[in-house]
Amino acid sequence: MARLLALLVAALLSACATQPPPPPPAAPAPDIPADAPAVYSLDISVDDDRDGSLRTLLQQNLDLARYRASEAALSRVELARLAAAAPSQAQALLETEGHFNATADVQRDAEDGTRLRLNVQPGPLTRVSKLELEFTEGLAEDDAKALRDVLRGLWPLKNGAAFTQSQWAAGKSELLLRARTGGFPLARWADTSARVNPDEHSAELHLVLASGNRARLGALRIEGLKRQSRQTIERLAGFDTGEGYTEQKLAEFQERLAKTQLFDAVRVQLQSETLDPDGSNPVLVTVTESALQQATVAVGYHSNTGQSISVEHLHRRPFDLAVRARTKLQLSRDLRGAELELSSHPQPDLHRNIAAMQFEQDRSGDTIATNLGLRLGRLYESTNDERLSYVELLRARETTGGQVNTNLALSINQQWIRRRLDSTLLPTDGHQALALIGLGYAKGGGTEDSGPFGRMQLKLGVYKPLGASWYGSARAEVAQVVAHDRVGVPEKLLFLAGGDESVRGYAYRSLGVERNGLTVGGRVLATGSLEVARPFTMSMPSLWGALFIDAGNAASRWTDYRPVVGYGAGVRWRSPVGPLRVDLARAQETGKWRLHFSVGIAL
Repeated sequence: MARLLALLVAALLSACATQPPPPPPAAPAPDIPADAPAVYSLDISVDDDRDGSLRTLLQQNLDLARYRASEAALSRVELARLAAAAPSQAQALLETEGHFNATADVQRDAEDGTRLRLNVQPGPLTRVSKLELEFTEGLAEDDAKALRDVLRGLWPLKNGAAFTQSQWAAGKSELLLRARTGGFPLARWADTSARVNPDEHSAELHLVLASGNRARLGALRIEGLKRQSRQTIERLAGFDTGEGYTEQKLAEFQERLAKTQLFDAVRVQLQSETLDPDGSNPVLVTVTESALQQATVAVGYHSNTGQSISVEHLHRRPFDLAVRARTKLQLSRDLRGAELELSSHPQPDLHRNIAAMQFEQDRSGDTIATNLGLRLGRLYESTNDERLSYVELLRARETTGGQVNTNLALSINQQWIRRRLDSTLLPTDGHQALALIGLGYAKGGGTEDSGPFGRMQLKLGVYKPLGASWYGSARAEVAQVVAHDRVGVPEKLLFLAGGDESVRGYAYRSLGVERNGLTVGGRVLATGSLEVARPFTMSMPSLWGALFIDAGNAASRWTDYRPVVGYGAGVRWRSPVGPLRVDLARAQETGKWRLHFSVGIAL
């Protein structure tokens, strides 16, 4: 027994000797300073947020999300503060979108405390249950009913609409602006209140717009005149003293003054705080006169007429007369000309009288046309419309091969231009049109007869946004000269197609009537174009790429008309002075490619 106990004790001691020694005690974890940088992630979950707008709102405005997106260094104490404030801040943000019963909480991941999750339940959407929109003072009178109806139609938060802070603020600003520009410059909100019932998810809106009295346009107070006459400005006012004020009337007045090219700067303002003895508000016109004389030299290249140089001189008051004199000399590869134009300062009916003499020699086609013209006319210009009536005497000398013809034509013409564009320089939406009708008598030369003729021309341009940053444009032109076949109508009054603003892919004025192997003008013309364009990148919104197709031709009569097609691609730079276009086009008839340059929009 004693030996058995001794053996057991020896075995136990041997087992203890073979086990590894126990590990040393772990060192205590160091304390993490409270101001140590905290790195965290944030996930935002919003129930019933189908379009993601609420989640985007929180991501952009919640402090906890904004600091995470900016990767700013936050201490752990600051992170804890932001996390604690996030639910109430989220609820306040959702109230601006009409959710007044929203709930929110922030949770930390059980395995990783740096992963945060914001859970949001927006609750029902608050809607407008009652709307009271009232008008006092001048807007309450009978003659303001039309404006009241417009303002009520503009108000966005009608009964049943979702109540949001953005529409509440925008609606008040829009109505106030429209009331002020519509004739009540002293309009103000006398009362605005929105009573929200979170339990019923409803909002009752009450607004009172106090307009003040309707403003009346008073006498002009003109500042800045040195050489030009006061009558020049007064004739362009377009309104009578005592007439009801609208901002549009003053804007059109200012634009008319700018179009005279007599002033470098023009500003027209209603003095709403000042009253004349008759109760009207004076209109302050501040101008900076342009230099009395101006000379311009231009050197360039045009794909239609080649390299060119031109010199233009403008005198805004020659011999102290109320007229504007413009002279121009131009020399290019295919076109040479000289022009003298005298135009009166605007008359009381907003018209200008025009007298012009022009010499032009065009070598761009197979016919060398040398024209001398005299024009007397009357022009009316408004913001969107122009009307030009004129009588023209034209002497034309045409050399085709070895044959020379000299023609005379006297005509009376009426031209209309209509523009409805979002921008006259860089349009993307709207339309513009030109229509011309002329009647005349032509004295033929050589084998041609003399006789009456008529001339008609219609041009149309349309611009339309297509969505997804795509824009479309279309243009069309139809023209015809009506005369007996043997009447010698001057070449300048006939039609040729081809070139930058016609059918691209073909040379300038190269499409017309083939006669003895040469191309001459036709008596009918029809052209059209379709184009789509878009910016290359959103970071360079002024640089566009374009695809286009053109078609058209000129002919002696419609039964002989055969359109040709050109198509291609181009680049557009939407510069401050208009679009600069570079196009590479292929003529389907010949299979040849042609490069085209142009600036601005043509009509």
